[in-house]
Amino acid sequence: MDEHLFETLTQWRHHLHANPDVTQEEGPTAAFVAQRLRELGVTEIETGVGGHGVVATLRRGGGNRSVGLRADMDALPIQEASADLPYRSTKPGVMHACGHDGHTTALLGAAALLMRDEGWSGTVRLVFQPAEEGGGGARAMIEDGLFRRFPMDRIFGWHNWPGLAVGTIAVHDGPVMAAGRRFQILIEGHAGHAALPHLTHDPIVAAGHAIVACQSIVARNLDPLDSAVVSLTKIEGGEAWNQIAAGVSIRGSLRYLRDETGAMIGEALDRVARGISETFQVNARAEVLGGVAVTTNHPAERDLAAAAAGAVTTVRRDLPAAMTGEDFSEFLREIPGAFVWIGNGPAEGGRELHHPNYDFEDRVLPTASGFLAEAARRALSAE
Repeated sequence: MDEHLFETLTQWRHHLHANPDVTQEEGPTAAFVAQRLRELGVTEIETGVGGHGVVATLRRGGGNRSVGLRADMDALPIQEASADLPYRSTKPGVMHACGHDGHTTALLGAAALLMRDEGWSGTVRLVFQPAEEGGGGARAMIEDGLFRRFPMDRIFGWHNWPGLAVGTIAVHDGPVMAAGRRFQILIEGHAGHAALPHLTHDPIVAAGHAIVACQSIVARNLDPLDSAVVSLTKIEGGEAWNQIAAGVSIRGSLRYLRDETGAMIGEALDRVARGISETFQVNARAEVLGGVAVTTNHPAERDLAAAAAGAVTTVRRDLPAAMTGEDFSEFLREIPGAFVWIGNGPAEGGRELHHPNYDFEDRVLPTASGFLAEAARRALSAE
């Protein structure tokens, strides 16, 4: 990548960082993407796919193969802490704390590289996805006809990874990222005066026991060589200091690397709810809600991604999967593809994902754009 393109991409990335759009409100970001694509000479641009999604198409030569390259666009409802950052967020309570500004910019960079390169033949789909942060953006694009309206044989994506050396690409042989599901335990009791507990069925006491029981699910039901997380993240109940509450809700997150493990956790949550109901004379029920599947690369695309990465930078094949989730997994359930990590540098000092001090490392852009363009070229020429 030449210095001019790198400087241009850096400016674009800083603009996106300063003007973040939270999940399902990415209209301005989508408009920015479409305008930059037009400036690059891209003429086939479809907006409003699955919400605020943008799909651009590059065609060259007579090749009949097609490939998709994906970037996510949404920011998080987090207040940025880096007050001295020149391009810090201008929107209170919203920031790019996961690097999607860098992902979006890198895909624009790949478009620029491919537009300049006359050595490939076929069709490249540039998929700018909204609502990755729990908003179901990938599934929404699929249901809006993504793969029917914009056919592609395979698809590739990536995520920046703090703690991995800048520009190093990690390719996983097994799972890349975990399934992520939301769950809740709803406990209905019988309210009453705090001085007359014998006339009530106390949901707060029941909730305390449910919390302890939930923490035993992984510790006492899961093979120690397997991986899963049950995190309780929100509890609500009660209205007055002198009233025993009518109900309590406990909400949380499940993470696992195998579907069988997820099913086991769901059954265990049901057992906890049934036991709490019987023991404390309340009505407790557990519900596992929506989320994302395990992100697992397809073998042929994994190997292609590794070869493309090796043509651009240093490759790691030894990193374990992460328990974070990624709805690129929804695309991988529909067509073959692969997802890689690209190092964002040290994670110390609040540089980890979803931290108020996080910032995407601009030096990653040439590697990320180069990887995406190289993966596209190899996919279009693969036997």
